[in-house]
Amino acid sequence: MTRIELAKKGIVTDEFKEVAKLEGVTPEYIAKGIAEGTIVITRNINHPIRPLAIGKGLRTKINANIGTSKDRVDIQDEIEKLHVIVKYGADAVMDLSTGGPIKELRRALIKESPIATGTVPVYEAVVRAVEVYGSIKAMTEDMLFEVIEEHLKDGVDFITVHAGLTMKAIDRLRNDRRILDVVSRGGSLLLEWMIYNGRENPLYEHFDRLLEIAKRYDVTLSLGDALRPGCLEDATDRSQIEELLTIGELRDRALMEGVQVMIEGPGHVPLNQVELNIKLQKELCKGAPFYVLGPLVTDIAMGYDHIAAAIGGAVAAMAGADFLCYVTPSEHIRLPGIEDVKEGVIASRIAAHAADISKGIPSAIEKDRLMARYRKELNWEGQISLSLDPEKVRRLRKEVPPSEEEVCSMCGEFCAIRTVKRALGG
Repeated sequence: MTRIELAKKGIVTDEFKEVAKLEGVTPEYIAKGIAEGTIVITRNINHPIRPLAIGKGLRTKINANIGTSKDRVDIQDEIEKLHVIVKYGADAVMDLSTGGPIKELRRALIKESPIATGTVPVYEAVVRAVEVYGSIKAMTEDMLFEVIEEHLKDGVDFITVHAGLTMKAIDRLRNDRRILDVVSRGGSLLLEWMIYNGRENPLYEHFDRLLEIAKRYDVTLSLGDALRPGCLEDATDRSQIEELLTIGELRDRALMEGVQVMIEGPGHVPLNQVELNIKLQKELCKGAPFYVLGPLVTDIAMGYDHIAAAIGGAVAAMAGADFLCYVTPSEHIRLPGIEDVKEGVIASRIAAHAADISKGIPSAIEKDRLMARYRKELNWEGQISLSLDPEKVRRLRKEVPPSEEEVCSMCGEFCAIRTVKRALGG
C-alpha cells in the first residue's frame, strides 16, 4: 500500500513517526495530512534517504536546481554543486540536465545525494527524440512514459509533470496576448509537440497511466505550472488560472488513487499579488502542498535575482507556501556556478526561516532567541555556529583589529551591548 492508502486506514508507520519527530508534530498529524493530501513525504522506495515531509504546519523546505546543458557538461562539477547544496542546508535537489550523458549524471547524483532528488522527465524524452528522430515533434507517448518509469526506477523521489497544460489552455493563451507566452522549459516543449501533432498533452490525456507508474514507487508528483507568468505583467492572468483549475482536478484524481501530489506555482509575481496567488492555489487545490519558483517580485534584478526571489519566497511562505525553489544570482543569465548555488541556497534559507518564524514554527524562533543571547554575551563562537554561512562570518571576524576582538568594528569601544551591561551592572 502507498503512504496515502496506509494513512487513510489509520495506520501510523515508522516513517510517519520519523518525520513527526523531525518536524516537532505528532505522527497522527502527519498521517492525517497525508490522508487529506495536505502533506507529502518525498522518498522513493528505491532511494534510501531520510524522508522529507512537505506541507501544512511543517517547516518550510527549499529546493536547489542543478544540471547540465548541451554547451556545459561536467558531471564532477554537478556533483560538487550537490555537495555545496547539502552543506548549506537545502532540503532537496532537482537535476534539470538537458545535455551530455543525462542518464549517467542522474544515477550519479541519486547515488551521491543524501536528500530528496527530483527531475523533469520530459527533458530527457525530448533529448532522445532529437537524437533518434532529429525532432522534438517525433517524441512518442510511449517514449515519454518509458523515461518517466526509468527515472522512478533509478530512485528519483519526485518528478515535475506539466499535466495541466491542455489544448484548451493553449487556446486561452493565444487569446490572452501575454508579453512572455511560456517561460517553462518543459511546458514549451510539450506545447510545441501538441501544436505540431494536433494532439492533447499525453500527461493529461493518459494521467491514469502516469498515476499507475507513480504508485508503484510511491513517489510524489509535482504538478508543474507550464503557464506560470514569466514577467510581472503576465502575473495572475486567465491562462495561469485556467491551468491551475485543471491541476486542482488532477490533484483530486491522484489522491483518490493513492498518489501523493504537490502543486507548482509562479514565477514572476508583483509583491502585492503573492499572497493572493498562494490563497488561490490553496483554495483551488484543497490545501495541497505548494511549491513556488521564487517567486520573483521584480523583473529587473538580473545578477541579484536570488534577492528578488527571497523577498517573494518569504511572503509566499508566510502566506502558506510549503516549498521554495531557490533562484541564483545567475538566473536569466547563464547556468549557475558553485558560488551562485551557495548564494541561492542561503538566500532561500533566509526566506524560509523568516516565514517559519511568522508561522509560529517553534524550532525557528528558538534559534533567533539563542542568537540574541550569544550577542548579549559577546559570544562570537556561538554566533558563528548559528549563522547560515559560518565560514564567511569567521573570515570577516579575522579582519577585526585586535583591540576590538570582543566587539564589532561598527561600534568599537562604543559597543551598545557592552555599554549598557556596564551601566546596568549586568
